[in-house]
Order: sequence, then structure tokens, then C-alpha cells
Amino acid sequence: MRHDMAAMVALRHLLSLPVLAALLAGCGPMVSAQGGSAERAPARVVEERTSDTPAARGAGLLRQAMLDGHRAARAEVGLPPLDWDEGLAASARAYAQEMARTGRFQHAEQPMGPTRQGENLWTGTRGAYRYDEMMGHWVAEKRDFVNLPIPQASRTGQFGDVAHYTQIVWARSTAVGCAMASNKRDDFLVCRYSPTGNVVGERAF
Repeated sequence: MRHDMAAMVALRHLLSLPVLAALLAGCGPMVSAQGGSAERAPARVVEERTSDTPAARGAGLLRQAMLDGHRAARAEVGLPPLDWDEGLAASARAYAQEMARTGRFQHAEQPMGPTRQGENLWTGTRGAYRYDEMMGHWVAEKRDFVNLPIPQASRTGQFGDVAHYTQIVWARSTAVGCAMASNKRDDFLVCRYSPTGNVVGERAF
């Protein structure tokens, strides 16, 4: 009976935990050789968590988690690791802060051309997700990836289903910088890449 009571208490605790949500937005609009672009709608991921303990936070932890996640994903397909770029991280930080301030979760408007940066976005309930879990949501898109020219790179027929992953493993991207900002409700993660990926008509690698 004591075990049953403990189980009931644990169950009530789980049921009292909030349902947490994360949104993903693909790594910037696809870039065409003609200078056009096409946005994609973010995909919503809703989960129940088994703990309400806030996830660990810190700039050093974020940098290491992002570098480790990118390195592992790229190594799986035989690509070299990305270098961390403080300029890209600063750019990512400024945009993460803007999204946290405005609450608008959408890709940054950027000019076409050599200064354009690739962009992966993520948002979720504040303090609920570890950095590696955020990264894992992007990398999980590998399940639908086929290495065909953009935008035919998804088994589902929807390029947006693999757009984070293709930027992560874009062979010509050499550098990454990431940052996160938060408001009272949500965390906003931004990774920026150079050179940009997801060029229409080209393969990831």
C-alpha cells in the first residue's frame, strides 16, 4: 500500500507539471541563385516533462553543447567540424534578444549576398530544455533527410522538415556562432552560420 501511495503522489506530481512546447524554424529561408527566398512555417513540438527542475544555463555550456552537437552531426557524414566565430555569436545574440523582447519568432530579414548568414532558430518553455536537447531537435531531422539538391532533400516532400539539419551539415559552411535570450515565458536560441547553407539546386554535401 505504501508503494501504491508513493506511486500516486509521483503520478500527481507528473500530472501537475506543465506541458512544455518548443518551436523550430528552419535555418533561414532557402537561398536561390537568383536572389529569391522562401520561408517555411515553424513546426510545433509539444512534450510532457518528468521534471520541473530548470535546465543548466551559461554561455560556456551553450557554446560547448552547440560545438559538440554540430561536430557529432557533421562527423557522421564525414565532414570537418565548424569553427566557433564570436562575430556570428554576437549577431545571434542580438537577434535572440530581439525575439525575446518582441515575442516574434521568425527569421531575421537579411540582405542577399556574401554577408548573408545561415540561421537556425529554436524556442521553448523557459528553463525546460537543456542545450543538447535543443540541438537534438534540429539533428533529429536527419531521419527525413536525403542528400538531393535543395529543396528535394526531404523524404516527406517538405524541405522545411530537414532545413535545420541541412544547414548543420552544409559542407561549405565553416563557422558557427550561437546565443540564447529569454523573456518571462520562453527561451530563444539562434545559431548563425557562414557561409550560408540551403542554396537552392545544391546538395548539402
